[in-house]
Parts: sequence; structure tokens; C-alpha cells
Amino acid sequence: MTESTIFFCGIGGSGMLPLASIVRATGARVSGSDRSLDAGRVANKFAYLRSLGIGLFPQDGSGLQPGMTLVTSAAVEETVPDVVRARELGLEQLTRPQFLAQLLNAAHHSVAVGGTSGKSTVTGMIGWILHATHRQPTVMNGAVMKNFVTPSAPFASALVGDPELFISEVDESDGSIALYRPEVAVLTNISLDHKEMGELRSLFAAFLLRSRKAVINLDDPETRAIADVVPADQCIGYGFDSPGATFLGRNLTLEPNGSTFTVISGDEQQEVRLSVPGRHNASNALAAIAAARALGVPLAEAAQSIERFEGLKRRLETVGQAAGVTLIDDFAHNPDKIDATLATLRAQPGRLLIMFQPHGYGPLAKMGDELAASLAAGMAPDDRLYLPDPVYQGGTVERTRGSDWLAEQVRAKGAKAEHIPERAAIGEALLAEAREGDRIVIMGARDDSLSEFAVDLIERLLERN
Repeated sequence: MTESTIFFCGIGGSGMLPLASIVRATGARVSGSDRSLDAGRVANKFAYLRSLGIGLFPQDGSGLQPGMTLVTSAAVEETVPDVVRARELGLEQLTRPQFLAQLLNAAHHSVAVGGTSGKSTVTGMIGWILHATHRQPTVMNGAVMKNFVTPSAPFASALVGDPELFISEVDESDGSIALYRPEVAVLTNISLDHKEMGELRSLFAAFLLRSRKAVINLDDPETRAIADVVPADQCIGYGFDSPGATFLGRNLTLEPNGSTFTVISGDEQQEVRLSVPGRHNASNALAAIAAARALGVPLAEAAQSIERFEGLKRRLETVGQAAGVTLIDDFAHNPDKIDATLATLRAQPGRLLIMFQPHGYGPLAKMGDELAASLAAGMAPDDRLYLPDPVYQGGTVERTRGSDWLAEQVRAKGAKAEHIPERAAIGEALLAEAREGDRIVIMGARDDSLSEFAVDLIERLLERN
């Protein structure tokens, strides 16, 4: 890999930055481009990439040279100048999943984490358990893992370790989950997101069958049904409500900032204390413990180390508190994730002032009704929802359903929702409405500037205080 330069087109993306940093750490020459760099957005992210010795270029084809390999993210179209230039030069071109699959499939020990929700958290948990038990994993994640953040590594969505112990989340949205052949496959859940349910069932079943061990959530009806097609000696079930699970959770107690439960496996049982809140995270921890055990980590070591797992950025992350108001940043963008986030927040006192930015017009067309139902069901009568226009990065996507439509649907189900097209105006509305005891929640995906928006709001609240 050190013979030529790997050029990442879309290098700032959540799946591209960690992959580029892992490849750079092997000694390979790495460079890349990104439309956010050209637009002057999230400068700190690109400063971090430069600090790793990665060369950055405009996305105009000028960074491509003979002999390079081009790796493209899912968001990169065939007409992007980098792709056009690569074709002119006859360069090898791989998609991000194709390149990632080469690394994961080549590793002696590997874990691939799939599912509609929870895969970034489970990946981070497995990575932390292996790191804490001195096994030096390489971890490829789509979110920043707080345990590994340092002043010199603020975007720690990757952990560089032994390439023969490779842990990664894997995505089903483009069908690329079919590329992976892991030693251990983890399946957290299946619900409506990027594809129709029939296609999702088929993709995830094939994913499990390509692994040597399949760690499956038996509490989720969809994944439980798939478990039936996995050979019994290959299947490792986990759950709180499934007596037949290999890793059974019992005595779950949910607390404001975490939870406790007992994990039972065969003749062994261990107490687990988590420092991240919500029933969904307790389920994620069961998955991680089961996967770590499949790699040979003793149950006691896995259970003890996961207590020190600090969580991920933008996963129910408390950004700050000011004037008696708590500000929370969260990645929730599909019905399943919204359900989990709002259920966890509603279990604690305080009104919710929510800004939810839909992650595209396509998702509104595909699952808008389900999004409206989840938002309305998760809100208390006093909660308020503010909807800016969806993320739009150009192209010809159908825009018949927008945030005005979504607000109308949520109101029809009895919750308070308002469409305000510009995010800045929503910021003003949130600051004007917030009072002591409230929680402001910023929700959405596919937009790095959401975190900057959240930080700006807490700074303005501090000034007001």
C-alpha cells in the first residue's frame, strides 16, 4: 500500500476520514479533496487531516496524478472533476466500502457491525473493550469515540492498532454490506431506513451467513426472525426479553446518566454498569460484550471494562448547560433512532425544545409518515419541535415533501411543530423560548455544521446568563 498514493474524494465524510487516517498510519501516502473544504466549512476537520500528513486539494481534479488509487464516498457523482480526471488517467477506482472491505476481509480477526441503529455505538464499545483489555484493535467508526479523543486527535473516529484485529461498522444503505466477510458479524436491529424491508432482510441474512459467528439481537422481531436461518453453532443471541439468548440481560435499572444490569452467559454472570444512558445503550452493551467474548475476551474483563466507555460524539451528547438549560446534540435521523433518543430523554424531567433537521428530501419521501409518527409519539404536550428545511447538497432529488409537510403531519398527530426554513431563525426561537429546566435538543445527520450550531447556542446561552 506504500507504493502509491491513495486519493480520497470526499475525505471529510464520516466514513472517509477514519479510513484515510487508518491508511495513513500504515505509512501509505494519502491525499484527498472535499466539497466542504472548497466551501470553507468545518476548517478544524481539515486542519486535523493535514496534521496527519495528508495532502488536501480542491475537488477539481488537480490532486490526481498517474499511479494513484482513487477512493470515492457514496456522495461523489461520476461527473465530479476528480472522478473525470481519474478516468482520463486510467487510475484504479474503488468505492469507500470496496476499499474498507479489502482491509477487513484481510484481517485474521475481524468484527463487522451492521443494523439500522446502534452500529456506531456498538463498534465503539467493542473497540474500547479490546483496547482496555490490551488487545490493540484497529477500529473504523463513523462517529468520534470520546475515549480516544486527545488534543492532537479531536476527530477520533478511528483507532489505529493491529491490522490483524479489525473492527468496523458496515453500512447497508447502498447494498455494500454484501462485500464483507467478517469473523464475527453483529446485527443490532432492522427497521425502515434506506431500503425496503424485504431487501433489508435479504441483505442482513446474507451478511450473517458469510460470518463465522453471528451476534444477533433476539429482542428485535426482525433480527430474531433472521436468526432462525443461521446455523445453531454459528448463532450467538443476546437480549433482555429473550430467555434463549446466549447473552441474557437481567435486572436492568435505568439511571439519568447510565444503567446497571446483570449479564448471564451459561454458568457465568457479571454485573454491568454503563456510563451512557438509555435502554438502547444497554442492548448495545450486550452486543459488544457478546462480540468481545466471541473474540476470546473473558466475560468478566468485558463487563468490567465497558463501564469506562464514555460514548460517542453526537449520540445523546450533552454539549453544555447554561441559565438552567441543558443543550444536547444527537445524531437521530430515522424513526428507530428518534424513538430511542426521545424515550431516553422523556424518562428524565424537563421540557424538550427540539430542532430536527431532516437529512434529505429522499428520506422524507421514503419514510416521512414514520418520522412524523415517531416525533409526535416521543413528545410530551409541552414539548416543541422546530423544523428547518432538509439537508440539500444539490442534484435532482424529488422535493415534493419538505419540512413544511412534516410539521403539518406532526401537528395533525397532536404535537407542537413549526417549520422555520432558516436554521438561524430557529436558533433565535429556541433562545427566546428556553427557560430554566428545559433541554434543547439538536437532532439530525449528514451535516457536520449541526454540532457547530449546537456549540454556538450554548455560548449564546452562557452570554445571556
